[in-house]
Amino acid sequence: MLEAAQPSMAASNGTLQVLLVEDSPLLATRLAEMIRLLPEVSLLDTVQTEREALEGIAARTPDVVVLDLKLRSGTGFGVLRSLAGAAHRPQVIVLTNHGLPEYRREAEHLGAEAFLDKSRDYFRLPSLLRALSQRRAAPSRPPAA
Repeated sequence: MLEAAQPSMAASNGTLQVLLVEDSPLLATRLAEMIRLLPEVSLLDTVQTEREALEGIAARTPDVVVLDLKLRSGTGFGVLRSLAGAAHRPQVIVLTNHGLPEYRREAEHLGAEAFLDKSRDYFRLPSLLRALSQRRAAPSRPPAA
């Protein structure tokens, strides 16, 4: 694990809690810096493998997982498959260099809420996290009768 934020602070201030799953140390550092600039988002941790991702999701119960498909060990697809039967199912944003249409279809089929290509969509991540935070913070309305 590369980074850890204060979990008690994230849980107590109502921010969107994010787990970052990225095996490139340089990109993980840049993404972590980008996420930390968002006041409505708390970075819980940064991990590099499928196993660390699943353990982090189970232990930290993030609201959102930013997930690379190619990991140091295992794959993002393995994480998505495992989440299908998990007790806690966070929203998943896939952020990958492998933006092939068939990968997008598979990730969406496995439940990814968003699919971003690192080479084209990298800078969309902050606005997407802000939108998820705002949607989470909005008061839920009862269904219309």
